Amino acid sequence: MADFQTSSHRARWIFTPQELVEKYKEANQRAIEALDKFGATRVEVDIDGTLTYPEPLSGTGGDKHSRAKPLNVDEEKLLRVFYEYKIQDACQAFDFPHKIQATALMYFKRFYLQWSVMQHYPKNIMLTCIYAACKIEENHVSAEELGKGISQDHQMILNNEMIVYQSLDFDLIVYAPYRSVEGFVNDMEDFCQAENGLQMFQLALAALRRSNNAHGVLDFESYLSSVIARQNFLHTLSELLESLDAIDVWIEKHYIPTADELKRIDRKVKSCLDPSSHDKSKKREKKSKHKSKRGSEEAPSGG
Repeated sequence: MADFQTSSHRARWIFTPQELVEKYKEANQRAIEALDKFGATRVEVDIDGTLTYPEPLSGTGGDKHSRAKPLNVDEEKLLRVFYEYKIQDACQAFDFPHKIQATALMYFKRFYLQWSVMQHYPKNIMLTCIYAACKIEENHVSAEELGKGISQDHQMILNNEMIVYQSLDFDLIVYAPYRSVEGFVNDMEDFCQAENGLQMFQLALAALRRSNNAHGVLDFESYLSSVIARQNFLHTLSELLESLDAIDVWIEKHYIPTADELKRIDRKVKSCLDPSSHDKSKKREKKSKHKSKRGSEEAPSGG
């Protein structure tokens, strides 16, 4: 495997928190613009990965009253978080190695820097990301086997494969923190002997610090201070702790949607993906109200 310092992962896929926020906003805005133009952002993915959009709405601005209401950035985030957990569940069900799970999650996150969930339904994309991760990590599982194991159509996995690769710019090698965590546990001093260790392993070190806070194995800050002093490490203790604190802040902000929230968001995203589902939902609602009204009119009065 190539060195992280010269990898496409480091050069192209490391972002500041603010940069990530901006990218998600841009993807959301592109989807809303497509919704305004086409009436639905649903796209057809051909076998070669090319995309076909529906015909634009006729007239100026189309029929705004018949359009589905788009998701906002926060709703998209909650839906992505839900399916990130589903990726973990699926990988555990297949007993895949941690590296496959980490790679699939990374593919999923990168994909939705380019697209909105209103354009590609995350349940479909998550399965394709798992399938692609199995390939790149040399733990090949057929699409048929993967689809059968979680009761999904394997053809959907294959149909989305090329668009996933294209959205990743074919940068398929990713670096996960697992190896670093194992190395820290075996001998933490090795971390400080590695050049540019802070950039490469801060996620792993943050995870180790949180675990140590829970179990109280050692005085973590004192230990790091003594090791940095002995090894002439390139970064100061305050710089290292600042990076770990920033990671902790993001972890504390992490929010898992409730079942009710997810149902509401899922209904919205499906109406964006398929405008007919929005119309069908309205018809079912009207039909239910009509039945309820008929039932009350036909009910005998009490004597």
